[in-house]
Amino acid sequence: MIREYPMNSSSQQYIGITGVIGLIAAILVGIGEFLLHFDPLARFSETSYDFMLAASDERQTIGHFFGVFGAPLYVVGCWHIYLMLRPANQKLAFIGFLASAYGFMIGADWISSRASIGALIHFQESGGNIKVLVELYQLRYESLLTVIRVTTVIISLIFIYLTLTGRSHYQKWHAIFNPIVLLMMNFVIYAISPAIGKYLMPIALNVAFGLFFVISLLQAQKIQLRE
Repeated sequence: MIREYPMNSSSQQYIGITGVIGLIAAILVGIGEFLLHFDPLARFSETSYDFMLAASDERQTIGHFFGVFGAPLYVVGCWHIYLMLRPANQKLAFIGFLASAYGFMIGADWISSRASIGALIHFQESGGNIKVLVELYQLRYESLLTVIRVTTVIISLIFIYLTLTGRSHYQKWHAIFNPIVLLMMNFVIYAISPAIGKYLMPIALNVAFGLFFVISLLQAQKIQLRE
């Protein structure tokens, strides 16, 4: 039996928005890769990185951020493809989404490394001070922690608000177990007992989201049992 998925105005809107975001991803990453890789001498190779000498550290840093901030948006573009294919076969379309989204996430990890190999090639060419490489790393990668911190606060606030409305699948008391509070618990444990906390602090964000998903899955199971 083929399940029908009527195209209402809401569905059309989501398909349009996700498609536009996928296009934005392609544009941003394209700009990033061009800034990182373009060489007027066309010395392109996957085994030699001489072509990366054509771009300055500054240009590669800009390209790095274009690529890093644009690449995750490809996942939304993959969801667009899923929505477009879903009427034909939902399960197969979803498998396609998982495969393509996973591939683009690995691709995002790859593009985030390109500025680093560029810095190493520049370093090799000039015989510079390693302090320069450390500073470039801090600029290009340590600064990215701000993104996950901000997005964790955003999802926590949204989770609290929607949970307290009483209209979500969560109970209202689940609001206290939002990611930011669970994250802060790691710091509290470390302050109270460093001997225990030292094992949690290096993976604090993963501990927080791990607990969050455990609690969420337990609630999901209760809902499924009721139904």
